[in-house]
Amino acid sequence: MPEGGVERVVTGLPKATAERLQQGLRESSRVLLCGAPATDRIAACRLTARTLATQGTEVLCLAADTALPAFGAPGAVALARWEREAWTLLAMRPLCSLDPVRFRLPLIEAVSQLLAREWGGTLLVQAPGIGGGVAGEELLGALASVAGIDALLYVSAGSVPAEPPIALQTRGIPLVAQIAVAGHDRAERRAIRDRLWHEYLGETVTARLRLGELQLLGAPPPLDEAGAWRGRQVAALWDGQLRSMGEIIALEGGELQLRTAEAVDGANQLLLRDAIAVAGSLQTVRKPRRRPEESAPASGTGFLDEVVPMAKGESCGPVPVARIGQASACLVNGVFGDPLLKLQLLYQRRNLLFDLGDPGRMSARVAHQVSDLFLSHTHADHIGGFLWFLRSRIGEFPPCRVFGPPGVAGQIAGLVDGILWDRVAERAPRFEIREWHDDHLRCYRVVAGEGGAGRLQDLPLADGVVWQEAGFRVRAARLDHRTPVLAYAWEPALRVRVRRERLAELGLQPGRWLQLLKQAVLAGRRDESIATPDGTTHRVGELQDRLLLVQPGQKLVYATDFADTPDNRRRLVALAAGAHSLFCEASFMLEDAVQAHRTQHLTTRACAEIANEAEVEHLLPFHFSKRYIQRAPDVYREIRRFSPRTVLPGFLAAGIE
Repeated sequence: MPEGGVERVVTGLPKATAERLQQGLRESSRVLLCGAPATDRIAACRLTARTLATQGTEVLCLAADTALPAFGAPGAVALARWEREAWTLLAMRPLCSLDPVRFRLPLIEAVSQLLAREWGGTLLVQAPGIGGGVAGEELLGALASVAGIDALLYVSAGSVPAEPPIALQTRGIPLVAQIAVAGHDRAERRAIRDRLWHEYLGETVTARLRLGELQLLGAPPPLDEAGAWRGRQVAALWDGQLRSMGEIIALEGGELQLRTAEAVDGANQLLLRDAIAVAGSLQTVRKPRRRPEESAPASGTGFLDEVVPMAKGESCGPVPVARIGQASACLVNGVFGDPLLKLQLLYQRRNLLFDLGDPGRMSARVAHQVSDLFLSHTHADHIGGFLWFLRSRIGEFPPCRVFGPPGVAGQIAGLVDGILWDRVAERAPRFEIREWHDDHLRCYRVVAGEGGAGRLQDLPLADGVVWQEAGFRVRAARLDHRTPVLAYAWEPALRVRVRRERLAELGLQPGRWLQLLKQAVLAGRRDESIATPDGTTHRVGELQDRLLLVQPGQKLVYATDFADTPDNRRRLVALAAGAHSLFCEASFMLEDAVQAHRTQHLTTRACAEIANEAEVEHLLPFHFSKRYIQRAPDVYREIRRFSPRTVLPGFLAAGIE
């Protein structure tokens, strides 16, 4: 293969390294080959494959480095077999990103799909080049787990030994050899990537696709910004199966003109994220930097820039998010996945969870920062993640408060008691549980290893307020789902905004001190002192009067799994009245209204009518039946028909409004 003055010609591994490989690897080994970004892992893959092949071993390689793969197209995960001194491509899954760390969930899903069938021989897995950072460590750990890695090869850019990442050391994966090859600088890596991309495209095919006939996946730009589409790397799919990858030439009048490696006739899906070809060079779209004087919006709703994958190539669909003052809410599993709303109190390292479905997309660090868990009820999809949460709470953590309908204390105690706790001692998870009983909260204490739920003193329940502190309160309303269900409203006491023009007049620079000031204001500590960047100290009350705009708080409401009855509507409308954001279930379309009635769930229309009557600012419907996974636009279109308050994913908005 022509090297173009970039890649080095390699012949074989040193004898000592080859011997260590032969001794350390079994014929069926799965080997992770990793190293820092500047190391030549492409050459290391070839050297390793050539060495193993001379011993009669069948060698396959999975290139999981989308920025600089050993074969296939940049922006994709590929699988190949070593044959006659070269890689023969077997299969490919698109990512449409050169940043595998940012899109590590889709990357791991692609790896899982490629390894779904049994492959014989030794499998090399080319890991992305990972520097420091938690996200990179998480990716390596997940890659090792999903690929069943049992051996490690570490690539260094010279003869000096290097330590493998901590994520791999702690898993006990043996390091069988370290391969030293000359590295590449950034310009060389870019040249290699561009050559690989041009080789993949080859004699390109020009195609035209109508946006209205496509399901857009990933992170598409706004439909009204045609310039943002030009050059984007895309993958044309047919029901999840790759037809071809390519580049967008233009977007005009709702029609995409593409340059692809193969014909894409019949494609019904289009995947694109943040890879873009600029002047023939494949790179990552960079978001414009915000100037210091520009302030971020005080509040807003929308969606994450990723359609989250599930098993079997399905999708959790769009992931709604809402920013309300000093809090950020995210529906972790998207509109089709298990209910789990994470409300992060910004700058406090504190999270509130509303329901606890599948937690697989959250890190243990999130669990460590959870102070309160608000359960609507305990059907499996709403509490199925509790064992993960329980394990994550082993350690020196304060008790977690748990709120829920009658009976929740016994159910939590049963889950806790199903585990042997003979070794946790003082590190046992602890919970303070408060059950709703109309006019009072029945309180319990559950400690792992002590058995059962111990009674605590009951608390009065006034106006539905189940928890209150200086900065906010949480109010609940009991609904009916053939079992008691609680809907919740998070109600911050105040909304605090910085008057940027006043800040400029005083010659003060923004910084963390403003967050400390806001927190003190929210806590009512007006007499406390705060140091400003000019070296002076001021009373909180003085700074508040001069710099801050303090307004009543805006509430967020979470409601799911309840029947469409007059009582349920009345109670939820009262709870959600005037809310900034309402996360409300819309499980069934009108065509399945009979099923909605039978299972005690809402239709799209009922959800929309409740939002209208409550006069909420933003409706974020979720908990869609999985029967509509391929019809998300239809669900949103139907809800929007009944309520203009519905917040739409960006890739649907232009086509629905």
